[in-house]
Amino acid sequence: MLRDTAFLRLWSGATASGLATWALPFVLGLAVLDRALSPAALGLLLAARTIGFLAAVPVGGVLADRHSRRGVVLWSGLVAAASAPLLAAGLGRSLPLMAFAAALAGAGQGACRPAFQALTAEVVDAGRRQQANAAMTLSVRVSTLAGPALTALLAVVLSTGALLLGIGVLWLAAAFVPGRRTPGTQGTPVAPANAHERPSFLAEFADGVREARRHPWFLATLAALTAVIATGYSATGVALPLVSRDRYDTGVVLAAATTAYTAGALAAALLIARWRPPSQGWAALAGLAAYGFAPLSLLFPVHPTAVIAAYAIAGVGIELFNVPWFTATQREVAPDKLARVSSLDFMLSYGLAPVGLALIAPAIDTFGPRAVLTVCALTCFGAPTAAALVPSARHFSRRRSPTEGPTA
Repeated sequence: MLRDTAFLRLWSGATASGLATWALPFVLGLAVLDRALSPAALGLLLAARTIGFLAAVPVGGVLADRHSRRGVVLWSGLVAAASAPLLAAGLGRSLPLMAFAAALAGAGQGACRPAFQALTAEVVDAGRRQQANAAMTLSVRVSTLAGPALTALLAVVLSTGALLLGIGVLWLAAAFVPGRRTPGTQGTPVAPANAHERPSFLAEFADGVREARRHPWFLATLAALTAVIATGYSATGVALPLVSRDRYDTGVVLAAATTAYTAGALAAALLIARWRPPSQGWAALAGLAAYGFAPLSLLFPVHPTAVIAAYAIAGVGIELFNVPWFTATQREVAPDKLARVSSLDFMLSYGLAPVGLALIAPAIDTFGPRAVLTVCALTCFGAPTAAALVPSARHFSRRRSPTEGPTA
């Protein structure tokens, strides 16, 4: 796939945006260590970024279907890049300026996500999209593994302000590196001939919701994905550090489990680039359900290797889900509504993840870790199983034997 120049440029831009997205909370965390930022201020900035993301995702989806997807990537990248010098200028001086800049960064991140998803369907022909999506997710996992070490090394010689400006450079790469689509591809947006005939923003977004409702497998799977991320991801973010500290009296379990998760996802991305299961929807949902092993391993006083193995299985499962999920969406959804439908995915699954993170700690304090982790594990296993009962979920298609191209 990376021999295709158009896809290589798209992949490079998406990788730069992923690195920038990941790096911001890490660099702001370094600012807390340097006492240039308080923990409360860090929480405020991350909340502002999430608000910007949630506000911009539906806007980016509509704009990417209404105009050039490449243009939306360009402008969203420029918006995110503009936040970097503002964050650097406000560091240690103006928290309101930093909060505004964090919201701006979230807006750029949110607007580009559905555009990148739809642009993949334009740049890559239908037969190679699963490989393309596997390559996209592979870059994310490699960044997650290599990013902390690289940032820590750079922090030795660069100030936090300089690192923030470096994030801006990554966003500039995300804005300018991807090339334009080639004419005649499936994902070409269909816009009204006359701007005065164009429906309102809300009407266009509602049209995307109606398109999503045409695909029962999409709605059922999205509900399952949202439930798994809100519970399993929250257990990883909050309960795993607590268990690592209180049960095993070391941070090694936390570090090893998160590394095993990423390594498992890397291995699965390489596998799914070639593997075509006959019932791809059921196989993907089984992978999603495998996340349940993560909170399940935290329930009992097992050996640390069991926790690490459970997180490796969860990593394998989530990638065996992600790639067919993205590929099926690109295949089945009407090309001129793809970005709007993708924005629903990002809004509900990733956008609502912070809600789970915010609720799980009070829930553990109120009901105890065992009860909360039990609910998380049962949700992770049960939600994908329920989604698999939807008839069209077996192949992630309303047709019995899906072929490439959107449904009528």
